[in-house]
Order: sequence, then structure tokens, then C-alpha cells
Amino acid sequence: MLNLRNKAAVITAGLIFLQQTFAFAAPVELSLQDSIEYALKNNPSIQIASEDKKKSELSVGETKAGKMPTVSLGSGYTYQGNSGDDSFSNSLRMNLPLYSGGRTEAQIEQAKLGVRTADLNVEKSKQQLILDATSNYYSVLEAKNMRDVNEESVNNLKAHLNIVQAKYQEGIAAKSEVLRAEVEVANADQNLIKAQNQYELAVSDLLTTMNMDAGTELQLKGELAYQADTRTLAEAISLAQQNRPEMAQAQVSIDSAQKGIEIAESNNRPTVSLSASTGWNDRLLPTNDTNWSVGASASWNVFDAGVTKSKVSQAESSVAKAKLQAEQTTDSIEQEVRQSYLNMKEAEKRLSTTQVTVNKANEDLYIAQETYRAGVSTNLDVFDAQLALTQAKTNHVQALYDYNVNKAKLDKAMGVKATSL
Repeated sequence: MLNLRNKAAVITAGLIFLQQTFAFAAPVELSLQDSIEYALKNNPSIQIASEDKKKSELSVGETKAGKMPTVSLGSGYTYQGNSGDDSFSNSLRMNLPLYSGGRTEAQIEQAKLGVRTADLNVEKSKQQLILDATSNYYSVLEAKNMRDVNEESVNNLKAHLNIVQAKYQEGIAAKSEVLRAEVEVANADQNLIKAQNQYELAVSDLLTTMNMDAGTELQLKGELAYQADTRTLAEAISLAQQNRPEMAQAQVSIDSAQKGIEIAESNNRPTVSLSASTGWNDRLLPTNDTNWSVGASASWNVFDAGVTKSKVSQAESSVAKAKLQAEQTTDSIEQEVRQSYLNMKEAEKRLSTTQVTVNKANEDLYIAQETYRAGVSTNLDVFDAQLALTQAKTNHVQALYDYNVNKAKLDKAMGVKATSL
């Protein structure tokens, strides 16, 4: 009885292991949203941007320390060789800045603006990563469709080769027709091999974007499809000006540069600090009778040979530069929106014509195949019709891809946030 139980346990464990093995080997099914979420979770670019944000947040604490007291402890040892005496001296000093002419306050505000810039960089990295994941996802679908188109071409040409060979066996087709049909099949096989390689490369790019193992097998749920976009160009530009992180960063750069003027101007103002100190000899710690001294000090740089004036001028120049860069950023974003929008609309127009062309090419191939069977048309007519069909389907797949990718580029150009997808 015990042996039977042991055997049952072993069989059960083996079945579980096999089940898990098959589960691990199964392809990973991904929708477009799944791909985006994997990329946002795993891609190092977001983590790098987040670390930059942490660094900026820590710099705020560093600048705030300029308003806090500092304490220093000093110790010394002296040995006098002639007398054989040695002595210890100790000192304790505290310094508290009371007024820095506005320098510290401006530096703190500037550091906070740096955090805002880093935060916007995180959002910018997310938007770029969403576009990368989306483009790579559509590239896999495009490559898959192109592989199917080439596979269909191979199958059609092989079927035609069988017809030509049958006619040759019956003595109603020349050997040259068979050879030509075999060449066309071989050429189509070459194109299919290339299409398969393009598919594998596209999968590799998507896996890299999602930071997944290169050997992972994918099965995409979506298809390249057309979904009308009703946004106008004016609406897209307006939303981009409101939402793009680069627009907000440009304004932050102006504000930070203006704080630089305040920092430079602080050299024309006095600084005031409070200090306290004490010292003692030949003891490790101070006693109750240790003397303390407390004092306040102020300094005012009355003349610095124009150094401060030069720094203020440099800071003002930085503000002017930041404003010009903001204008440049606005123009660049508007051009990016316009380019993505127009490319999307151009692909949309191509879609309607390419679908009609595919339908006509299918009909033309059918006619060429049937008339060849009947001995009315030539071998070349079938090849020309097949080539036209392959080209028509290729154009249609390309138009679908261009439409969807440029639609995704338009989303990114408009500053669509990751949380709204």
C-alpha cells in the first residue's frame, strides 16, 4: 500500500512538473497596452530618470543646509621635548548664518526648480518609451503581415508550378515554362526568408524595449487596423502647448535663470552671521567653568572691481538665452505635431486606394490563373498578376503601419500622459 502511494506521489509530481514546463514554454500573449506596461515597468530609462529626480531632491536638502547652524570641533596635541611636558588643546565653534543677501533663499528655489525639471524628465521619458513600445509593437505586426503576404505568394506560385508541370507532362507546355515557374518560386522563397528575418528582428526590438529575455516567444493579440482620428491640426498644436513636458521645462529654465540673477545680485548686499565658541586645555571634555564667547559679524563687499556687475550681466544673458530656447522649443514642438499629423493623414488617404488595389489585384490574378489553365494566357501573365498582388498587399500593410505609427507619434507630440493611456 505504501509503495502504491509513493508511486502515485511520484506520478503526480511528474505531471505537475510537466505542466509547469509547458506553461513556461508557452508564448507570452501581449496586447499593445501590455507591451506599454511592461516597458514602463522594466525599461532602465525610467529608472535612470527617477534616480536623477532623487538626486535633485537631495540637492534641495543640501542648499537648505545653508540656513542651518554649523558646529566644528578641533583638537590639538603639543609635545615639548626639552621639558618633557605635553599638552592638549580643544575648541568648539558654532556658526549660524542670519542673512546672506538673498543668496541662500535663491539657491533653494533654484534647487526646487531643478526637482521640477527632473520630474518633467521622468514624464518625458515615459512618453518616449510609450512611443517606442507602440512603434515596436506595430513593427512586429507589420513584419508578421509581410511574412504572410510573402508566404501566400510562395503558395500561389507553387500551385501554379504544379499546373505548369502537369501541362508539361501532357505535352502542352514547354520545358522553359517549367524552369521559369521554378525560378519564380525560388525567388519568392528568398523573399519569404527575408520577411521571416525581419519579423524576428522586430520581435527582438520589442523585447529589448520591454527589457524581457531575448529568447521569449511572443504572441501578439492585436492586428494592424484602421481607426479614424478626428483631431484637427489646430487642436493637436494647442494640446501640445499645454501638455508637452518640454514646454514646462522651458519655463522652468527661465525661472531658474532669473534666480541666478538674484544669486549674482546678493554680492551687493551684506551678510550677517552669529557665532559662539569656547576652548579648553588638558581635558577631554569642557567643565562648568569653561568660558564661552558669543558674537555677531557682518560683512559688506563695498567694491569688488566690477566682479558682481559682470556676474549679474552674465545671469541676465542666461535669462535671455533661456527665453530664446523656449521660443525654439515651441516652434520645434509645433513642427513635430504638424509632421506627425500630416504623415498620419497621408497614410489614411493611401489606405483607401490600397484596399481597392488589393481587391482588383486578387481578381486579376484569378483571371490570369484561370485563363492559363484554359490555354488562353501565358505563363508571364500569371507572374505579372502575382507580382502586382504582392505589391498591392505590401502597399496596404505599409499604409496601415504608417497610419498607426504616425498616430502614436502624434500622441507623443501632443504630450499625452502615460496615466491617460
